Amino acid sequence: MTSTSPATSATTAGVADFWFDPVCPWAWMTSRWMDEVQQVRDVSVRWHVMSLAVLNEGRDLPDEYRAMMDAAWGPVRVVVAAQAEHGDDVVKPLYDALGTRIHPQGRGDDLPAVISEALAEVGLPASLADAATSDAYDEQLRASHAEGIGLVGEDVGTPVVAFDGTAFFGPVVTPAPRGEAAGRLWDGTLLVAGTPGFFEIKRTRTQGPVFD
Repeated sequence: MTSTSPATSATTAGVADFWFDPVCPWAWMTSRWMDEVQQVRDVSVRWHVMSLAVLNEGRDLPDEYRAMMDAAWGPVRVVVAAQAEHGDDVVKPLYDALGTRIHPQGRGDDLPAVISEALAEVGLPASLADAATSDAYDEQLRASHAEGIGLVGEDVGTPVVAFDGTAFFGPVVTPAPRGEAAGRLWDGTLLVAGTPGFFEIKRTRTQGPVFD
């Protein structure tokens, strides 16, 4: 884990902190947007994990969603283990490798193979896959999750973004805006999220994630 608290360091000019769960398709869409934002605005991103499985602990969930949450432990545990053993720089490449397989490739039902292939792509030891079914790094996982969710509250999910003293869930957007459109969305999101007393803009989603 980073030695500097993300909640504090997010106020550093030009640096955003982004919390994700690898299995969340909407976090994936927002992360693709953030990749674009870095190209058109003077901002870099530090990547952190949060966990839908942790967020939903103790909640009364439909059986199908509960099964999804049980499976969700694997990828995020592997990312935390990789970070702990190989440093912060592996977090984003491993997220990209996992997320590409889970989301655009639609292989979320094949997580053991996805994890093995992603580790190989990034050049990380295959033994890290064992973390998927181990609680060895759950303390670090829960700490990272608490750091992110503590900025926005328990009634939201992933992703969480913090920048220049403000934090927000989302934005939930599809497809991910490109180029200057991504920059304009960044500008507008910071404007509304940074307004004292502002909490929510929302409308019903009419389409699922568009992976391009």
